[in-house]
Amino acid sequence: MTSVRAIAGCLPAMALVAAAAGLTAVLAPTESEPASFEQQVTFNRDIAPILFRNCAACHHSGGAGPFSLLTYQDAKQHGRQIAAVTRTRLMPPWLPEPGNLKFADELRLSDQEIATIQEWVQQGAVEGSLSDLPARPEFAEGWELGKPDLVLTARKPFVLPASGTDQYWNFILPVPISQTRWLKSIEIRPGQKHLVHHANVLVDRAQASRGREKAPGSGFGGMEIRLESEVFDPDSHFLFWKPGTIPYVEPDGMALRLDKGTDLVLNMHMQPSGKSEVILPSIGLYFTDQPATMYPMLLQVENDAALDIPPGEKNFVVSDTLTLPIDVDLLAIYPHAHYLGKDMLALAILPDGTSKTLIHIKQWDLNWQAVYRYAEPVFLPKGTVISMKYSYDNSEGNRANPNHPPQRVTAGNRASDEMAHLWLQVLPRHNPEAGSDPRMLLQEAWARHNIEKDSSDFEAHYNLAAMLQARGVLEEAVKEYESALRVRPRDGVVNNALGGALLTAGRVDEAILRLSAAVKDRPDYFDAHYNLGNALASKGEFRAAADQFRSATRLNPDDADAEANLGSALARIGHISEAKSHYRRALELNPGHALARENLDGLERPLVSR
Repeated sequence: MTSVRAIAGCLPAMALVAAAAGLTAVLAPTESEPASFEQQVTFNRDIAPILFRNCAACHHSGGAGPFSLLTYQDAKQHGRQIAAVTRTRLMPPWLPEPGNLKFADELRLSDQEIATIQEWVQQGAVEGSLSDLPARPEFAEGWELGKPDLVLTARKPFVLPASGTDQYWNFILPVPISQTRWLKSIEIRPGQKHLVHHANVLVDRAQASRGREKAPGSGFGGMEIRLESEVFDPDSHFLFWKPGTIPYVEPDGMALRLDKGTDLVLNMHMQPSGKSEVILPSIGLYFTDQPATMYPMLLQVENDAALDIPPGEKNFVVSDTLTLPIDVDLLAIYPHAHYLGKDMLALAILPDGTSKTLIHIKQWDLNWQAVYRYAEPVFLPKGTVISMKYSYDNSEGNRANPNHPPQRVTAGNRASDEMAHLWLQVLPRHNPEAGSDPRMLLQEAWARHNIEKDSSDFEAHYNLAAMLQARGVLEEAVKEYESALRVRPRDGVVNNALGGALLTAGRVDEAILRLSAAVKDRPDYFDAHYNLGNALASKGEFRAAADQFRSATRLNPDDADAEANLGSALARIGHISEAKSHYRRALELNPGHALARENLDGLERPLVSR
C-alpha cells in the first residue's frame, strides 16, 4: 500500500514543544479583580514568584531574553519596562484568549499579578526581606533534559547573511541507528538562539530530502517542506522549538518510532542581526524502551487558495471546515499565519449543534507563534466539524505589514506571502469493530475534503487512492491514481502505484504500461522494477521479467522476495543453476521463505523415471 505524506514546513520555524517564552508547566492564576494594596509590595515576597514562574525561562543568562530577571537588581533596573509590557500584555507572550478549554503551561498573568507589578514600581521597587525570597529557578547550561542518548549535529554550518530578508534553511541529520528505536523526547539546540525565530523537525523515513542538497550535508533552502512516503505513516508529533520552549516528554505509549535509515530534517527560520553569523545546530534524542501503543495523527485545516488580499484591506476573511469521521481526542493545536494575520478562531461544532472554542487569538503575532497543548484531552465525537476562521489586515495601520505601501498578497512560502493553516494533533478513540487503522479513515476524509476544494491537489488524490486500495475498493482507487497522474503525468511514484493497482485488478497490459513509465522516470526505483517483473511474469514473459527482477536485486540486495522471484523467472527460461543460486540467496535472507524452499527442493529433487 502506498501513501503520500505532506507536511508544511510551516510548522514553522513541521517538530517537541510547549508555549513560547516563559517558564512552562505552571498554570496561570485565575483572573480576578486587582487587589487593594494596604502594605508595601516587595520583590522578594510578591514579585519574584511572578517573574520566576512566568519570565525566567527566557530571562536568564544564556536564555532567549535580552536580559536576566533572576535577581532583585535585575528586576529593579528594568522595573518600569516590566510594568509597561505586562500592563499591555505584551509580556509574557501568550496569544490565546482565556476560554473554557485550558492549555498546559499557560503564561497569562492574572489581573491581580499585573496590578501587583504596577504597584511595586510605583512604590519604589522595594526589595523586602530575604526570608521571603523563594528558591531561584535553576537552568542547565547544557542539555535541559540531561545528557541525550544520541546527539545529531549538522555536518556543515549555515552562514546567515548580515542583512536581507528572513532566512529559511534545512539541515539533514541522518540518525545512526541499526534498529528501530522509540523517541520520547527531542531537544533542539538551534545554535545562536537570538538569531533563530523558530525551528521544527520533520521525520524523513525515505531519505527523500537528500536529493535537494547540492552536496551531502550542505542542506537546502525553503520554508514549506513536503515529504513523500510509499507506506501509510502519517505525521504524528509536533517537533517544534521557540525561544523559551521547554522540551516535551511524550507520555508512556506515545513515543515516536525511528527506523534504521531515517533522516531528521531540521527546518529553521532565522533573522539577520546586522553582521554575518555562523549557525551550527544540533538535536538531542532521548529514547525509551516502551514502544508506542497509541498513535496520534496530525490533521490540517487550511485554505491558502483563498488568500488574495488586496492592498488596504483591513479585514480579509478566510475559512475552512473539516468533518471528523471518527471519535478523537484533541491533544494539541497549532494555528499559523504570517505578518498580515489579525484574528484567528478555531471552533469544534459538535453533532448536537453546540460548539467549543478550540483557540481564539484576537491579536496574532507571528513572532510569538507556538504549539498549544491542552491541559486535558478534548473529546470530539464522530461528526464534529472543525472550523477555522482567520482575518487578515493588509492596511498601513498594521505595524507588522512588511510592505509599505501595502501590496497585494497571496499564499506562498516567503515570509512576505501569507498562509492560513490550522494543525491539530488528534488521537483516535479505540474501536475494536473498526477492523483497520482508524487514521486511515481520517486520512480518507481529509483527502476527500481537499479534493472538494481543489481538484488538482496531487497529494489528496494520491492519498485517497491509497486509502481506497487498502480497503479493497480498487475501481475507485484506480480513478484517484489516474487523477493524480493527470497532475503529474511522468511521476514515477504514482505510475508505480497505479500500475500495482491495475495489476491487482487483473488489467495486466495497462499495468505494464504504467510500470514501464515508472521505471523510465526513476531507473533506480526498486518497487517499480519488482512490480514490473511480476506483471511481465503474469503474462508469461519470463525473460523480460528476469531482467526486471535482476535490476530489483541489484538495487536492494537484501530483499528475499526479489531473489526468489528472480529464481522463478530464471527457472522458467531454463537457467536452472542460476535459479538455484538465487533461491539459496533468498533463504539466506529469510530462512522461512516458503516459495524459495519449495522451488529449490523441486529443482534439486532427483528425476524419477517414468
